[in-house]
Amino acid sequence: MTIRHRITLLIVLMFVALSAIGGYAVYQTRRSAVDVKQVTQGVVPSALASADLVSEVKDVQIATMTLVYAPDANMVTQAQAELKAKEAALHTALDIQEKSAASHAQRGLVTQARESLANYFQAIDETAKMKAAGKNELAQAFLFANVAQYRDELEGIVETMRVEKNRQKDDAIAALNGMLATTVTAISGVTGGAVLLLTVIGLLLYRQITRPLSHMQSMMSEIASSQDFTRRVPVGRMDEIGRSIVAFNGMIEKIQQSSAQLKQKTADIQAMLQNMQQGILTVVDGAVVHAEYSAYLETIFETREIAGQPLMKLVFDDTDIGSDALSQVDAAIHACLGEDSINFEFNQHLLVNEITKRMPDGREKILDLSWSAITDESDTVVRLMLCVRDVTELRQLAAQAGEQQRRLEMIGEILSVSQEKFHHFVESATGFISENERIIRQHERPDGSAIAELFRNMHTIKGNARTYSLQHLTNIVHEAEQVYEELRRADSEHGSEHKWDQEALMQDLARVREAIESYAAINEESLGRKGPGGAGNPEHYLVVEKARIQESLRLIEETDTADLRGLLTMRESVRDTLRLLGTETFGKALSGVVESLPSLAKELGKEAPQVRIDDNGYRVRSQAVGTLRNVFMHLVRNSMDHGIEPAAERLAHGKPAAGTIAIEAGVDNHVLQITLTDDGRGLALGRIRGIAMERGWIDHDTELADEAIAEFIFRPGFSTAERVTEVSGRGVGMDAVRNFLKREHGSIELRFTDNNKGAAWRHFQTVVCLPGHLAVDSVGMQQAGHAPQSAGKADYASEDVA
Repeated sequence: MTIRHRITLLIVLMFVALSAIGGYAVYQTRRSAVDVKQVTQGVVPSALASADLVSEVKDVQIATMTLVYAPDANMVTQAQAELKAKEAALHTALDIQEKSAASHAQRGLVTQARESLANYFQAIDETAKMKAAGKNELAQAFLFANVAQYRDELEGIVETMRVEKNRQKDDAIAALNGMLATTVTAISGVTGGAVLLLTVIGLLLYRQITRPLSHMQSMMSEIASSQDFTRRVPVGRMDEIGRSIVAFNGMIEKIQQSSAQLKQKTADIQAMLQNMQQGILTVVDGAVVHAEYSAYLETIFETREIAGQPLMKLVFDDTDIGSDALSQVDAAIHACLGEDSINFEFNQHLLVNEITKRMPDGREKILDLSWSAITDESDTVVRLMLCVRDVTELRQLAAQAGEQQRRLEMIGEILSVSQEKFHHFVESATGFISENERIIRQHERPDGSAIAELFRNMHTIKGNARTYSLQHLTNIVHEAEQVYEELRRADSEHGSEHKWDQEALMQDLARVREAIESYAAINEESLGRKGPGGAGNPEHYLVVEKARIQESLRLIEETDTADLRGLLTMRESVRDTLRLLGTETFGKALSGVVESLPSLAKELGKEAPQVRIDDNGYRVRSQAVGTLRNVFMHLVRNSMDHGIEPAAERLAHGKPAAGTIAIEAGVDNHVLQITLTDDGRGLALGRIRGIAMERGWIDHDTELADEAIAEFIFRPGFSTAERVTEVSGRGVGMDAVRNFLKREHGSIELRFTDNNKGAAWRHFQTVVCLPGHLAVDSVGMQQAGHAPQSAGKADYASEDVA
């Protein structure tokens, strides 16, 4: 039986006259029950829904962080789907809050929440676009800046709504308590008016209604004030009050569940931040580190003293950054904090992005720094966010990859050169290095000739290295050559003694030797190309065409010993064959030089030339091949740089775009003569004369023949180049050529091929002379019908040597 039925029965049975009083008591009781129902089924569920709304906002935060730090596309898609669902759920929850709003303030909070929710998800969408574009670090920065700003704003509004709902709930409970107290007072008054008549009724009402309501009021107040949602109001009976208590207990249980979920989600967010493998901190006013930072910072900086530390001390102490750069960083940080965001844009270039930091135990860490500005609604920088990554291992791996790449490039360069040519190059370069070491050791106070000799040798190594496109070696040799250039300049201007440092010069040579040995080691160990290859070393092996040997054997086997003419023919054939042993054609001897011309022409911006070699049936002995290569390396490069014009200039003068270089060999009066000509503009006699006058070699009024003026190009340090390049302009070349030839008892001269005496430009040919025994004449063999395949003329077009 319900309370209402009991009271009605008592009133009917006791006094019909007091029906009005009884009716009033019933009215008050019903009103109290309605108020209790309104609180437990209206206000309390609305407060519970506001608490769930806070939990939904936390879920959005977790889904957003999952989106930004998702390692793959599947997790990104899942996070985006979850965000869409959460957005719909939040809108639904706000609709419920709007319907249950009890005041203008609550409806205003719902409106603000809707606006903030739109801004929040718009920022999340922008973050997702950055993530999709691969801008992970920018997305992370945007997450901690703009997204966090709108999240905090939304959380604040929702929290305010929850507080407002709780206040409404507390007010409702307080009103309910007041109403219940009023009901008790009214009933007590009626009972007092009929003390004797209604004593029993009053006791019954107290027992059935007042005591349970007071107990429920007390328990509700204690739970609300203590926030201990583990407690429950006991249910004594299942009437209106009992059902209200059950509803209240259900509400408390949901609140308990929501609080547990909220704590768990908050803990998850903190766990993600603390376990993130990236150091993140924020810099606040005073350029100090904020108390909140990612735990990985302690691993990076190997200290726990981070919060409140000056940023310059924590990050930049014991680094490779100079004092000037440090002062710029410090000034830039102070110039950004508390100022408009445009200040950050102006000063961002001063904030270094990579440092090398020394740890207390001497280890070095390479740290990547990424700076972002955190602004408020007025676009003022309130904090600077710094993301720190330890990229030491990445840089080490990059260095190892670079070394492997360099080695592969060196292997490619070596493989593009024949085994024999590469072997000869290494031997030649090693010889020049040894010669320079001898010169340096023997001269504590070198004179100009010693410096010139050092420079010539090193320049020749570089030229040969460039001939075979050994780029890594060329760069190292160039550095050593620069040192000799400074010595030479000091010698000509102030004297070289104050710059002569034997130890430093030997170290430079050691670096060059090490580079050459590195190439040689790769050639032998990695490529297995030991020794000179198939052609062999001329000191141990002699090479001649197989057909020539077979022809000689045939004559030996078929000649009749009684036939004197046949024996003489056989002897001549064998003699001719033996004369070819240890010789090479001029085309083969100069092939490396000729093959380097296309790359040289490209470097000079010119067309690759046509090269014609006419050996007139002569071959050169192998011991002279090295000298010829060194000599013609300089001569051919001079023709390309100084003689042959660019294609546009040649076409303007009616010449083909590509130039022509002609080399002819012959023997005259037991002297091997090799001439080189080109169809370029000729020798710049006017410029040579002007340089000679500038250097005081001749007076302005001195009259010299063109041949005497041309002789100046053989002086050390002479060059007509207007600027120093990798190819020319250092004043070395012709003096080196003459020096090489002198070592082999040879000579070099220039012969004019036109009659334009006194002209500024004259065509000429370069004549290289060597002892005649270095050449072998195969003309006799041609007449005998056994001409070697190499005799005659050889043409090298650009496509032949590419």
